[in-house]
Amino acid sequence: MKHIISALVENKPGVLAHVAGMFAARAFNIDSLAVGRTEDPDLSRMTIVVVGDDRVVEQVRKQLAKIIPVVKVQDFVDQPVVARDLMLIVISAAPEKRAEILSLIDVFKGKVVDIGQKFVMVEVSGPEAKIDAFINMCRPYGIKSVARTGTIAMPRQFKAEDNEA
Repeated sequence: MKHIISALVENKPGVLAHVAGMFAARAFNIDSLAVGRTEDPDLSRMTIVVVGDDRVVEQVRKQLAKIIPVVKVQDFVDQPVVARDLMLIVISAAPEKRAEILSLIDVFKGKVVDIGQKFVMVEVSGPEAKIDAFINMCRPYGIKSVARTGTIAMPRQFKAEDNEA
């Protein structure tokens, strides 16, 4: 089962290496890892996607919490979250296929960010399944390269009282 873990960490050199080293030392596999600054310049948020049973992920969470620069660890397993991935993809775009490709991009709500005579570079964001589906639909045209951020996620902020009028 995939688990999305969020770790709030001190924004200083070496923290990412320390966390990655913990995973490597315990033979935990990272499916996806994204790190970025937060609203507090002293803190960064690491979003780590791991695949494993609840026991394995509980070990990961406990080991993360022991690392000194880690301020807070959350496993979003039973929480409603908003999770997104960002991808840049370069697709071969022969002139006779360009309209077809642009239509596909539109269906997936992608954005053309660069274009040339024989290619188109597209930005697509959304849930991982959407990104994977877009890649699969582009394969027949020819994919030149792909770069993905990995998953980022935050718990939903919805509360029952927000829905009352």
